[in-house]
Amino acid sequence: MRGVRRSAGVAALGLLAAAVGCVHTDPGGVGQHQAGPPIAVPPPGAVPRELDKIALPPYVIEAPDNLLIEVLQIAEVPADKNAPPDAKGPTTTELRPLPVQAISSAAGGFQVRPDGRVNLGFWGTYLVAGQTLEQVNDGIRQHVAQNPALKRLGTSIAPESLVVIVDVLAYNSKRYYVVLDGGGYGEQVYPFIVQGSETVMDAIANVNGLQAVASKRNIWVARRCPQPNQPWQILPVDWVGITQHGQTVTNYQVLPGDRIYVKAQRLVTIDTALSRIISPVERIFGVTLLGANTVNQINGRGFGFNNNP
Repeated sequence: MRGVRRSAGVAALGLLAAAVGCVHTDPGGVGQHQAGPPIAVPPPGAVPRELDKIALPPYVIEAPDNLLIEVLQIAEVPADKNAPPDAKGPTTTELRPLPVQAISSAAGGFQVRPDGRVNLGFWGTYLVAGQTLEQVNDGIRQHVAQNPALKRLGTSIAPESLVVIVDVLAYNSKRYYVVLDGGGYGEQVYPFIVQGSETVMDAIANVNGLQAVASKRNIWVARRCPQPNQPWQILPVDWVGITQHGQTVTNYQVLPGDRIYVKAQRLVTIDTALSRIISPVERIFGVTLLGANTVNQINGRGFGFNNNP
């Protein structure tokens, strides 16, 4: 029995050593990539920061944004509203809704569908995904003026007589993500809509701060790379410097698609890995000892009964 326990103990120690050696040290903060040099903080002007923010480029519409779209027609009407409709005289202009069906966001806006289009009712659908607000404005003007439905009405509308207003009611498509490492118990991902001027501190505040297992020295921003062969854009975050010393050099401005990763403390991750190795071993030993004790009790009780006069 002692030999079995000794062998089991040696095996357990081997598993523990393997677990410690298999703990992955991810890149972050001032750490290192695997087989790479230490990550340095980008120089001033290289990336936008708290005191050096940039204006985001023109907004590109995508699903599921919600758009405000208003289309009105400029019409000439008599200056004297009491004059007969066919009377000649001075005229003025006014804005009128489109015939048959108005295009208006009074009912709550136009939701961009998964196919990238908005439904304009009688006037059909129009593809808005991948376009800026100015492009959508010009496109809807041409879409209405050249719409085949006008032929069925026996009328025409000049593009220059249309007033088109396009804006975004709900910015739903541009997001960034805060990823919290659970120290061996998975990862939690929190998506947030980009408002335009958030920083790393704003992003962490949206998840109510760092969790108990989080490492203050292992936080970074992973900026997305469009091409697989491009170098990683890893921006280390000095959380203690940001919060306790008011430093802004690593309080980066968050851009659409950014991943803010908060690594768990290494000891917590190691403890979780060890517990996963130790728990099965403890159960096996517990069952073995329980079975051995049960057998000993049965054998001892039977010996007493046999010698009982």
